Amino acid sequence: MLQIHQFPCLSDNYGFLIHDPATGATAAIDTPDAEEIMRQADAKGWRITDIWNTHWHPDHAGGNAAIKAKTGAVVTGPAEVERIGAAPDRVVDDGDRVQLGGIEAHVLNVGGHTLGHIAYVFDADNAAFVGDALFALGCGRLFEGTPQQMWTSLQKLAALPDDATLYCAHEYTQSNARFALSVDPKNQALATRAAEIDRLRAAGKPTVPMTLRIEKETNPFLRAPALLPDVADWEAFAAIRKQKDEFKG
Repeated sequence: MLQIHQFPCLSDNYGFLIHDPATGATAAIDTPDAEEIMRQADAKGWRITDIWNTHWHPDHAGGNAAIKAKTGAVVTGPAEVERIGAAPDRVVDDGDRVQLGGIEAHVLNVGGHTLGHIAYVFDADNAAFVGDALFALGCGRLFEGTPQQMWTSLQKLAALPDDATLYCAHEYTQSNARFALSVDPKNQALATRAAEIDRLRAAGKPTVPMTLRIEKETNPFLRAPALLPDVADWEAFAAIRKQKDEFKG
């Protein structure tokens, strides 16, 4: 069974170490803060053997070189990681399978935030690491992709089992909740969730990970067609994304 260690780093990122206890293999999912990732691995007694990147942004791949220099870790990720001078040892894309010791994951291309963004899905553990494609109550800003591309990517994630656990890369949930309430004010499940998010953050606790089921019930980007039923699904998504980009609350 996959062991997962989550910890905060930088201003609002989460770092993730995943570990196969049977073989000792350990992967860092993205490398936002090399020093903190190494500290956390040392504290767990885990030796980092792999780095799995979701996309090229520096707060996701910027620590690759430093961790690889210290550990010899093998870097797996999308080809776009080459853009910051950290070319993966293995380039992967939609449909590929990756191995951590005896544990297997498959890759989904969930481009939109960046063109080559990927997610890692562990079917046996019913868990997915989604980077910046999907957030608790949010989704990644469209820096490179189109609304159609991002909507297609979100539908790939939405097709996972409803009880899947999703690990996203940032603690944005409180601000996402404020926007969600502004566009979906009659959603009682959302109101209940927003109150719980406030309680968690007041106690200094994370709102990540989340389950897909609660995202389907409350995330305005997944609910876009229900919120704007008179246009095509991707157009509804595009409109909600535009509102979020301009939201001041």
